[in-house]
Amino acid sequence: MKFMKLGSKPDSLQTDGKIRYVATELATDFIVNVGDVKFYLHKFPLLSKSAHLQKLVSYSNEGSGDEVKIHDIPGGSNAFEICAKFCYGMTVTLNAHNVVAARCAAEYLEMHETIDKGNLIYKVDVFLNSSIFRSWKDSIMALQTTKFLLPLSEELKLISHCIDAIASKASTDVSKVDWSYTYNRKKIREENGDNPPWNGVTSRMVPNDWWVEDLCELEIDLYERVIGNIKRKGTISNEVIGESLKAYAYRRFPGSTKGVVQVEDVSKFRSVLDTIVCLLPTEKGSVSCSFLLKLLKAAVSVDSGEMVKGELVKRIGQQLEAASVNDLLILARDGEATMYDVNIVQKIVEEFMIQDRVAETEMENDNESQEFRKPGILSEASKLMVVKVVDGYLAEVAKDPNLPLSSFIDLAELVSSFSRPAHDGLYRAIDTYLKEHPGINKNERKRICKLMDCKKLSADACMHAVQNERLPMRVVVQVLYFEQVRAAASSGSNTPDLPKAIKDLNCGSNGSSRSTTANTDEDWDAVASAEELRALRGELAALRLGNGVVHERNGDKASMSKMKGLIMSKKIFSKIWSRKAGQGENSGSDSTESPGSSNNLEETKYTPSRSGRHSVS
Repeated sequence: MKFMKLGSKPDSLQTDGKIRYVATELATDFIVNVGDVKFYLHKFPLLSKSAHLQKLVSYSNEGSGDEVKIHDIPGGSNAFEICAKFCYGMTVTLNAHNVVAARCAAEYLEMHETIDKGNLIYKVDVFLNSSIFRSWKDSIMALQTTKFLLPLSEELKLISHCIDAIASKASTDVSKVDWSYTYNRKKIREENGDNPPWNGVTSRMVPNDWWVEDLCELEIDLYERVIGNIKRKGTISNEVIGESLKAYAYRRFPGSTKGVVQVEDVSKFRSVLDTIVCLLPTEKGSVSCSFLLKLLKAAVSVDSGEMVKGELVKRIGQQLEAASVNDLLILARDGEATMYDVNIVQKIVEEFMIQDRVAETEMENDNESQEFRKPGILSEASKLMVVKVVDGYLAEVAKDPNLPLSSFIDLAELVSSFSRPAHDGLYRAIDTYLKEHPGINKNERKRICKLMDCKKLSADACMHAVQNERLPMRVVVQVLYFEQVRAAASSGSNTPDLPKAIKDLNCGSNGSSRSTTANTDEDWDAVASAEELRALRGELAALRLGNGVVHERNGDKASMSKMKGLIMSKKIFSKIWSRKAGQGENSGSDSTESPGSSNNLEETKYTPSRSGRHSVS
């Protein structure tokens, strides 16, 4: 820390409780009241350097000019003491902690050069310009003291000088940074072994964000002004600005790194949060999607304004492909019926869709080559990532017993236009919802199952779906049919000649059960016996086994086995469908969960249950 000593006489100012006096043989003749502290001093040394004290003495009534009151001096009694010692020529030390207070107090006392050459104002200004404003940490410490000295510290431009000094240092090329700074967020490269010594000499590299942690000590109003000044200089990248905002938010919001924000002063918290959002760089990717979602969680928890939440939703939607399921699990505010705020996630997905449509329109109007395509929102990979995240999110929020079916379906349908290579994630979400909401009626069960394309279920998912007692009968038959077709195709044989009613499941659905509105309710309500479904599952297992193992050693036997299976399956399918005519409208019933069934889903593997399907709908 830089410092400057003024004066050469020993310090003879004594303290006795709230009284301070100069211990000399000459009796004091001047009393100065500063707040609740009395200073017993001498007129001559003070009046010779302070025009303000001269005025106070001259304006006071005759006979009472020996005592004055100055209750509004910046810095209070401590700052006045520095000025008084300077007037006496006593030794006084100025540093980053007291120099701004001394400068403001000297200004208040009018200790200018016109009163006395080499007065305090001149000497303090020299120290500020030659030392404080040239030092990184001293500038920050001096800036922190200015908030207690308003408005004079602002009027004297001490705040702006500190801010400009800090911003200039932060904008310096890292190769020229040779002063100390705080950097504990990451290990430097040589500590990780990434920067080995050359000829036994270790080169210590300065990171681009070396200044980030030191600025976290500033209050939000000063921090905002410093960041704004750094932005205007234009030498710091948006990514580093984003890192600074992230570090500041984590420092000011304890627990935010773990997604749990601790709030003591809601209004102050909201003010800090709103300022951070306003300071976010406009460039996409300058801050991570995870950090933006943490800010959104905090904004929801303290009920920030719609503009703040809307800005965060827009930014998150622009890079939704980088989000994770845990990041999207935003808790609803107290008093809400649902556990999570699904509506705000729906707005994020809608924003992603808007960005995609805008980018596609721009591409249609732009005849330039594909190399100029905007990355991210137009790529199929990003769309697939968003679909995967949405499916995972649906699987999590489906566990909420209070989640309305409409919220689930609306969110799922937002990404229905994106082509999924597999519907396992969506099936898992649907099954979770059916499991946690056993009271939904038949029509609701149909609506949610129509979101899924049975042709795009993996073999493991098919095996699970066949045994899933929560699925409507139509879905189970579709799964069985498509699995038979897949097994026949993998063996090189023709598609099995199944009954026309069964084939219509495929032709009428156009590959998805979402398009089967033309079919009758009986298609959904047909019921098969447990023995029939068990036989079908056995045939599917035999086909899969024949395709995976037997085919390598004995192709002819495998083909014969598969053909027998297809013939048997055709008979069972025909038997199932022939029951529809006799069962009528009362043949279907809502499924009930079997106590012995096991329908727990995992992300990538489905474990079939040993028990059969007892009732389906």
